[in-house]
Amino acid sequence: MDASSSSSAADLGSVDPQLQHFIEVETQKQRFQQLVHQMTELCWEKCMDKPGPKLDSRAEACFVNCVERFIDTSQFILNRLEQTQKTKPVFSESLSD
Repeated sequence: MDASSSSSAADLGSVDPQLQHFIEVETQKQRFQQLVHQMTELCWEKCMDKPGPKLDSRAEACFVNCVERFIDTSQFILNRLEQTQKTKPVFSESLSD
C-alpha cells in the first residue's frame, strides 16, 4: 500500500455516516444486480435452445429450476462462509498473537 492509499483509508473513519450508509446501500444494490445478471446469463445459456415468440413449457420449467438452484447454491455458499468466519480468527487478530 502506498502513502496515498493509506491516508485515504485513514480518512474513511471521518466520513459522514449518511454518506457511508449511502455507499453501503449502493454497493449492495450493485452486488444484487451482478448476481441477477450472472443468474440470467447462466440460466439463459442452460435453458434456451432457440429463442422464439413464446416460451415453451420445458424451457419455462428449466428457468424456474435453474433460478431456484442458483439461489439455493448462493445461500448455501454464504452460510458456509459465515460459519467459516465465525470459527476462524480474524487475520489481524492472528497476527497480534
